[in-house]
Amino acid sequence: MTSQRRAARVLLRFHLSTIMAAFATDNPVDLHDWMQLIRAEYLEIPGLALTKQQAQRLWGLPPNVCDSVLDSMVETHFLRRIHGDSFVRADICR
Repeated sequence: MTSQRRAARVLLRFHLSTIMAAFATDNPVDLHDWMQLIRAEYLEIPGLALTKQQAQRLWGLPPNVCDSVLDSMVETHFLRRIHGDSFVRADICR
């Protein structure tokens, strides 16, 4: 692993811990924060493929928030919906 990749992983882990700390408080978490968390998870696990229901359970998302996050991530071409209604990284599933 190159030093750039190692530094990126350290930064990602720091960013994730900051976001998770926000989730642990009583402060409301906005859509952008959810998108950052989910993007980080998909980057950390390149082969990740989740249905909407699985994403809801994994991150404890209400259905309307899950729809908004996944739809936004598809619109920005980070995720792609494939057969069986699974969401995968768009750059991996070509």
